[in-house]
Amino acid sequence: MIQVNQTQIPEKDILAEMQYHPAPSQREAMLKSAEALIIAELLRQRAKTLGLDIDNDGAATSQDDFLEKLLAQEVEIPTASQQECEQYYRLNSNRFASSPLLEVSHILLAAAPDDDKARVEAKTLAEQLISQLQQGAKLAELARQYSACPSKETGGSLGQISRGQTVPEFERQLFSAEPGLLPQGIESRYGFHVVFVARKVPGNLLPFSAVQQKIAEYLNEKVRRKAVAQYIHTLIVEAEIAGYDFKLSGSPLMQ
Repeated sequence: MIQVNQTQIPEKDILAEMQYHPAPSQREAMLKSAEALIIAELLRQRAKTLGLDIDNDGAATSQDDFLEKLLAQEVEIPTASQQECEQYYRLNSNRFASSPLLEVSHILLAAAPDDDKARVEAKTLAEQLISQLQQGAKLAELARQYSACPSKETGGSLGQISRGQTVPEFERQLFSAEPGLLPQGIESRYGFHVVFVARKVPGNLLPFSAVQQKIAEYLNEKVRRKAVAQYIHTLIVEAEIAGYDFKLSGSPLMQ
């Protein structure tokens, strides 16, 4: 039985709440559910103490409304200044650039992720094909002979590629490469790729004026979440809670 300042939270309420808190185990789901109900009860009690709109059952007439009123009255939430927005823009400029554009050809040497033997063989073959290409062999000819990708019909050409068009493990290495034949094969879930980057057009940085509003919204929401978490932490520390230990639960609110 959990009590929050002498108010009981029945086990049936915790079990009913579990559907909203998926977790790897039933115990973790129960802990998350109990924590959510305790915090909700603390907020209701505090709102009632301050005279905010609460119905006769102790529940908010509109939880979002009362919570916003409670936070407005109890929590000071600063907003991001233009200087802070500009600093974030400078430090994270890569987030505000359009994707580079690559013109790519490849040879896919297929191997299933769980077939260790096939992946070793694909890696070895990739090394051999790279060596042949370095000595003057034509990628288009080798692609038609060895590639398991439909692009073999066009000599291995993938055309122009921007971010988000390929699988992440392939993209990470591809977009960090410079034009030319990559000296090693790129491993992906599909096997190993022998890759030639014919051309690379860098992305364009968006002007600060175009992203200032989004940066401000992001920073303001980040500060708001932190301020709310600190406020809830204060309510927990000052409350009498029996039957639940936030420290033992590993809640980030208590860290």
